Amino acid sequence: MKHTNITFEEKQIKLKVNFFWYPEINSSVNNLFKAWNEDRLPRPDMTVIAAGTWSIKLNNGSEEALTQYKINITALLPHMKQLAADSPVYWVLQDPVNEAILSERRRMITNVRIDSYNEAVLNMFGSSSTNSGSGGQLLVLKASQLIAQAGLDKCSDGLHLPESVLTTDAMILLNALCNPVIQPVDGSCCLPQPRTTLVQQVVACVFVLCALLSVVVRTCHRPRRASVRPSTDEESGEEKKLPVISPLSTSFSLETVVRPVAKLGLIMAYFYLCDRANLFMKEQKHYSHTYFFVPVIYVMVLGIFYSDTAKDSSMLNREQTNEWKGWMQLVILIYHISGASAFLPVYMHVRVLVAAYLFLTGYGHFYYFWSKGDLGLHRLLQVCFRLNFLVVILCLVMDRPYQFYYFVPLVTVWFVVMFLLLSIWPQISAKISNGSVFFNIILILKLCGLVTCIVLLSASKDFFEKMFSFWPLSELFELNGNLNEWWFRWQLDRFSVVQGMLFGFGYLTLRRLQLLGDSYGDGLLPPRLSLTLLILAIASLTGFSVWASKCKNKTECNKAHPFISVVPILAFIFIRNLPGCLRHKYSTFFAWFGKLSLELFICQCHIWLAADTKGILVLIPGIPFLNLTVTTFIFTCAAHEIFEITNTLSHVLIPKEGGVLFKKLLCVGAVLLVLLLLHWIHQRLPV
Repeated sequence: MKHTNITFEEKQIKLKVNFFWYPEINSSVNNLFKAWNEDRLPRPDMTVIAAGTWSIKLNNGSEEALTQYKINITALLPHMKQLAADSPVYWVLQDPVNEAILSERRRMITNVRIDSYNEAVLNMFGSSSTNSGSGGQLLVLKASQLIAQAGLDKCSDGLHLPESVLTTDAMILLNALCNPVIQPVDGSCCLPQPRTTLVQQVVACVFVLCALLSVVVRTCHRPRRASVRPSTDEESGEEKKLPVISPLSTSFSLETVVRPVAKLGLIMAYFYLCDRANLFMKEQKHYSHTYFFVPVIYVMVLGIFYSDTAKDSSMLNREQTNEWKGWMQLVILIYHISGASAFLPVYMHVRVLVAAYLFLTGYGHFYYFWSKGDLGLHRLLQVCFRLNFLVVILCLVMDRPYQFYYFVPLVTVWFVVMFLLLSIWPQISAKISNGSVFFNIILILKLCGLVTCIVLLSASKDFFEKMFSFWPLSELFELNGNLNEWWFRWQLDRFSVVQGMLFGFGYLTLRRLQLLGDSYGDGLLPPRLSLTLLILAIASLTGFSVWASKCKNKTECNKAHPFISVVPILAFIFIRNLPGCLRHKYSTFFAWFGKLSLELFICQCHIWLAADTKGILVLIPGIPFLNLTVTTFIFTCAAHEIFEITNTLSHVLIPKEGGVLFKKLLCVGAVLLVLLLLHWIHQRLPV
């Protein structure tokens, strides 16, 4: 139907589109906008208006018609701005025409006249978008002209554009309406710039201030040339000259803080630009077996060529655990960027890698506490700082909840639980127990009590949520206003840390009884027993892979995962450690990445992936391989620098001296309190 009003409605998705046939700007258009503004008609969520060509045609392109056109738009403009305060209003510029094939009755519609009408609109609207209130905008859509120019050769009558052009125009308008709501992860247009919070502004000021202080301190406290003073040699009695060190040449404590913080500020600016400023595009993940398995095989082959001899030949030594964390982290990164969670067998194997990381957390911290007996406040704060420093900074800079980085809260909670379990009376360590059966029984009872608590908590989601529903825990563990994500992550690997602690206790006990041979080149166990365990381990890994490939759905697999994940973990440990020739060798390539595993896992969310991990960051559009190479290099460098910054600040902010530590804790607590207050104020400010 031509030259008439049209209404389209889709009740299932609650969509209604009204087309009003008003070819010229006149009193009818004014009355329509008045009806919307006075709520006599339902206000639209988006308004698209265009006019001009008919005025040229009906008035034969006269200058008087253009003058009247300007007068009519001037009269309509206040009504448009009033409506735009609540919802966006788009004025679409008149499209060019193909003058060569226009009919005689349309010959007056020339591109010169169309340009004059469009110029009149731009002069009245402004050359750019005009904000008209907190709820909407009055905007000029210029892209339609470029799209029409590309489709003029397919125009049948020189005036009416082909359907492909109209479809593209419609998609742009739909993007403008829907993208702010659904936040797509690809390179779609029309995403609004997110509003910065008070906390983000304060943190940015702190980073800038530290950068300025770093420059000032470095400039004012450069080492001066050492002056020379005479001195007497006690043995020969001869006078000799000794350098006099200027007081300014000593290390300046302020610089040890402001310099790494300034460097961190530059890195955080890059984070913000990549994933909050809408400066770079994002693309969607598309899984294929090639995208996942080829990089995994390449990385594994690469890691094998970088081997060295470990300093320690014991089972799960530091180099070996770093290697383990390294190759697991690389596989997880490939899993995330390739979207491999869509393939269930890969998903289940990666779930085991996460469980293995928690297993190593339980094993490593238990090994340290048992061997060193260090259950002091300094150790607790140092580990918590190491785990949470980057995440807390990202929460402030990127305006993300703590639970968004789910793995860090999970590891932190388990570390605190382990610390409290071993700290409560009676404290137990290798030095205290000295092999005493009584103390070993006490430790086993503690671990059994922890397992009992885990079973009881996992049996009642309501009780679990009540434990974390009060402030400030609710602020830390809620995501999107609920605890569903925290509950899912916790119960999925709820036994892994305890399994790691039990394994560590069993291993240390066997070592104390000298039942394991962990010297260089020796097998851990007698040859026949080692061969039997190796065969069982290989069979267990194979059996798990078969089960994972046969599993029907994620829900069924996730229910079984907490109970069977330990099987492939132990199988890998036996395969890796029973032969002496494998135990004392490790991959330096994987071990290097293993040291950065925490930073790599966290940083990927914003500067390798994008859109809060839902998409892939695009710095170089159109060349995927080059883009991946560049983003990976920057991402790895940033993770390494943050690792170094964290280590530097941990020694400065978490000193061993009790009095100094207490004062610094008060300062940190005061800063966090101010930030929480600013966050509370920001939430209650009008949008």
